[in-house]
Amino acid sequence: MTSSPKKRIALLGSTGSIGRQTLDVVAANPEHFEVEVLTAQNSAEELIRQAKQFKPNAVVIVNEEQYTTVKQALANEPIKVFAGEQALGSVVQMESVDLVVTALVGYAGLKPTIKAIEAGKSIALANKETLVVAGALITQLAREHRVNILPVDSEHSAIFQCLAGEIHNPIEKIILTASGGPFRGKTRADLAQVTKAQALKHPNWSMGAKITIDSATLMNKGLEVIEARWLFGVQAAQIEVLVHPQSIIHSLVQFEDGSIKAQLGLPDMKLPIQYALAYPQRLKNSFPRFDFARYPSLTFEKPDTETFRNLALAFEALERGGNMPCVLNAANEVAVAEFLNDRLSFLGISEVVEQCLGKLDYIREPALEDYVETDKMTRIRAKELIR
Repeated sequence: MTSSPKKRIALLGSTGSIGRQTLDVVAANPEHFEVEVLTAQNSAEELIRQAKQFKPNAVVIVNEEQYTTVKQALANEPIKVFAGEQALGSVVQMESVDLVVTALVGYAGLKPTIKAIEAGKSIALANKETLVVAGALITQLAREHRVNILPVDSEHSAIFQCLAGEIHNPIEKIILTASGGPFRGKTRADLAQVTKAQALKHPNWSMGAKITIDSATLMNKGLEVIEARWLFGVQAAQIEVLVHPQSIIHSLVQFEDGSIKAQLGLPDMKLPIQYALAYPQRLKNSFPRFDFARYPSLTFEKPDTETFRNLALAFEALERGGNMPCVLNAANEVAVAEFLNDRLSFLGISEVVEQCLGKLDYIREPALEDYVETDKMTRIRAKELIR
């Protein structure tokens, strides 16, 4: 029996939390994967270290001021070095790339993902904002170019796994689970004085700063709701969010006969990452195994959308459609950055998002240039509101 050729991976955002864990999976499975491209926004030293370890064909440092640093450090390596945002769109189209892992944070993932789809590359999507901002456009392009979009988020990976073998069975409902974040059960009065340090302490998952804050405000779950709508072809009314503090059941699918499938496991992002990279194979690994005896009780509750307004705002943006999810995402990115810079309160994040949703012009069927303009104008308006 001959072994299948290695998948050659372009990893966008290699120095972030998902990027580093993706490289851990690659390093543990050298017979299955090799790194063809690594990219980073600003983290030049980490990109250099990764490049020396994994020997990719090319690297991209998006911050052009860091180009000389990276170029000189890799001068003795057979590695091409590029810089700038346009380079991201070029490297994903290289013929030597089989799979593009988009682990970039936020809106930055949109354009390179489009370029990769246009080049016919399979996508392992960890950048949920791509589908939040332009879900209709991305899914249409994926159909036109016959490109698979494989979810990396643990919740969407869980749904994807539950749907295996169910291609002819319509989905009645998708149930996305949420840990509830560090402030589950708190009131708005409790949240009025929340500090950055408190918000960055997630009870179950180790993630980057932006997604950790999104988890604390429940915006992350709101973005996942919008992503699920496009990944699985369901409507907002078919998506439910359930708070599950133990983070063992990663999501569930209910079918038309009333039966429910769930995917379970310990909270470890390496499992959904490995599943996306190796799909349709399941590779053996040494990850810790879930033990039912250690979890005698799994609990569930409805989310508090009065206290955590962002989840309700995400559903509203999804139901309005058009460019409103793009507004939601851009306003949230600005608000979270300002919170992390101590210029906005925790509750102020959802206030900025809500005001932007009410102030930006609605476009029913946006083209790419409309999404770009909406993102730009929303960021301007959000910063004006915060000042």
